Order: sequence, then structure tokens, then C-alpha cells
Amino acid sequence: MRILGIDPGIGTVGFGVIDAVRGQNTYVACGAVTTPPNTALSPRLDMIYNDLNELIVTFSPQAIAVEELFFSKNITTGIAVAHGRGVILLSAYRSGVPVFEYTPMQVKQAVVGYGSAKKHQVIYMVQRLLNMKTPPKPDDAADALALAICHARSMTSLLAEGEDRECSTI
Repeated sequence: MRILGIDPGIGTVGFGVIDAVRGQNTYVACGAVTTPPNTALSPRLDMIYNDLNELIVTFSPQAIAVEELFFSKNITTGIAVAHGRGVILLSAYRSGVPVFEYTPMQVKQAVVGYGSAKKHQVIYMVQRLLNMKTPPKPDDAADALALAICHARSMTSLLAEGEDRECSTI
């Protein structure tokens, strides 16, 4: 399964693409979509929408993993990011690719094994898990790859496989 991870933003949108087959994750690509600062919001949203559509066409993902918003102290920045995230969700929806959303804590838990992991720990584990020679850059791309890994791991659970099993603790 090809998974496109997206770390939403307005100035920088991180993306990461992996192939996940039988529990093995392989790095495909990563990077960032950027919009120019000091540009009105509407043109920036249009750029993000067009660039995300191009990413979807280029990589043909079977799933898109998007980070849920986490508001900390700067609500103004959070609102702008929410606009960008909305455009990302719209683009994914219109492409017909299923969208899955994960909190930052879920991503850290899946990648590092600790929901309160620091950014450098996530970057290190993404590099290790995908056998990359150097850490992914920029940080937004590393976060996007972590989202893709998180989705790959959640899709390999017994529940995601659709097996008819009774609930069990083993």
C-alpha cells in the first residue's frame, strides 16, 4: 500500500510517501510544499490545493494520513493552519483517496513508542525505520513520514485486516 503522509501548515506543508507491504515500510519520497510569506491567505490556500493535487497524481497513494490539529499557545497560527488543513482534506476527498487522521500523540506512540517523544526522537526513528542514510529534511517532511508510518502500523492490526476473530487480550 502506498501511503502519503501530510503534516498540515500554511507556510510549509510537509509530505512523505512510503510503500507499506507486509509490515515492511520503504521510503519513496519526502519534501515540503511552501507558500510565500506576506501573501494573502486565499492565494496560499490555492497553491496548497494545487500542489497537493499534483502530489496525489504523481505518487498515486492508496491512503492519505493527515495530522489532526493541536492548538497550543498561538491561536492565530492555529487558525491559519486549520485553513490549510481544510484545503488538504478537500483535495484528498475529491481525489477519492481514503483519508485517515492521527493526533500527534498517536504518531509519536506508533513511531517512537512514547506518546510524549521529542521531535529529535521522532526524526531519528523515522530515519532508522525507513533505512535512510540521513535524517529527512525539513522537519515537516519528517513529521509527514512519521504520519505515514503511523498509518502503516495501524493498518496491520488484526482489526484492520478484517479477520473474524473474537476480541482477545493476546
